[in-house]
Amino acid sequence: MSLLTVTLSVTLLLLVLTEAWAQNPRKRLAPPKPPKAQCCDEVRSLKLQVANLTSLLEELGRKQETDLMNVVRQMIELDKQNRQQESRVTEAESKYSEINNRVEIMQLQAAQSVTQTTSDAIYDCASLYTKNYKISGEYKLPADDFLGTPEIDVFCDMESNGGGWTLIQRRKVGLTSFNRDWKQYKNGFGTIRGDFWLGNENIFRLTRQPSILRIEMEDWEGQTRYAEYSYFTVKNELNSYKLFIANYSGNAGDSLRYHNNTNFSTKGKDNDKCVDDCASLRKGGYWYNCCTDSNLNGVFYRYGDHSKSTDGINWYGWHGPNYSLKRVEMKIRPQNFQP
Repeated sequence: MSLLTVTLSVTLLLLVLTEAWAQNPRKRLAPPKPPKAQCCDEVRSLKLQVANLTSLLEELGRKQETDLMNVVRQMIELDKQNRQQESRVTEAESKYSEINNRVEIMQLQAAQSVTQTTSDAIYDCASLYTKNYKISGEYKLPADDFLGTPEIDVFCDMESNGGGWTLIQRRKVGLTSFNRDWKQYKNGFGTIRGDFWLGNENIFRLTRQPSILRIEMEDWEGQTRYAEYSYFTVKNELNSYKLFIANYSGNAGDSLRYHNNTNFSTKGKDNDKCVDDCASLRKGGYWYNCCTDSNLNGVFYRYGDHSKSTDGINWYGWHGPNYSLKRVEMKIRPQNFQP
């Protein structure tokens, strides 16, 4: 058999098989399909549950935050009410103490309201102390007929260092300006239970007898110091209320010595020993030299901060020129006082 004959036979066989396959094709197997509807329903249900849980958590979170804010507000309000209550109690105690002091003073005055001889005359707080007035507080000193001066209100310290002190100056609140003119410093200003200057005329009157000056100071850290001069006197107005001091003792430093033998100056009346107008520069009335080693009538700066100037309540021997003290009291009593 020839090669051509074989080839034709094979070709013919293939054609027959192809036609038979086309007429009777074998079915192919396909993988089973998942039920589409059931799958989608489960996913939707899960998503809905997640959404509901998320919404619930957010609602709980908001409620918790609201409850927390309400608790915080209630705590703040309770704290505020507590502070107000404490403030009322403190104020009531203070008023009670003040009223009690005044009642006791009035009782003492009533008990001793008899005609006094010259030796019984009341000149100052030391005189009151010797007559058994030993409660610190506000008193009235009688008029001085010899000098022609009226009665004056004074604050007596009957406790510190033996008592008998008449306060001539106090700085502690900071609401009273000490940048005053000559007349105001002459007559005095301020409130006797707060910040005040007793008045140069009254200081002159009180220091006719040999007197001691005590200066007590406190800084903003709660530390205290004092300076005491066993000799202190002030001249009259014709001599510009010139200051004389001597014999320092204490732990604050001798920062008033620089002002010894100097006239009193105020704004509008420059009596210092300097080309500069120290009263204007230091913003107060004082015995300025050229200009200061102390400035107890300067500007009241809170927390001691006045680094840009030297016009605060200064005492150079303690905190230097750029620190303003929190509290100062200047007080006097006779040299011969015996507690």
